[in-house]
Amino acid sequence: MTTYAELQAQIKKLQEQAEQVKAKELETVVADIKKKISEYGLTAEQLGFSSATGKTSKKAATKESTVMYKKGDQTWSGATRGRKPDWVKEILEAGGDIEEYRVK
Repeated sequence: MTTYAELQAQIKKLQEQAEQVKAKELETVVADIKKKISEYGLTAEQLGFSSATGKTSKKAATKESTVMYKKGDQTWSGATRGRKPDWVKEILEAGGDIEEYRVK
């Protein structure tokens, strides 16, 4: 029969192993999240995070939602709501990469 002390020692050992596995997996998880954020142009606000001060001015919020893609005079904010502009659809349907048009 296993004693209480032996079970506690096993729990401690398993918790240490779990932390080691978590640390190894964390690098992969963070890299994947960063890739998705970059691919989709996500903002902290879209992900449910507030600014460092907890307050975002209307001017800053508007700036974050301004144009992200531009082709000549045509622009697109990259917003997920509503239809994509025809010029964006044409690029994507032709197998192009919309990221080439991202405003830096």
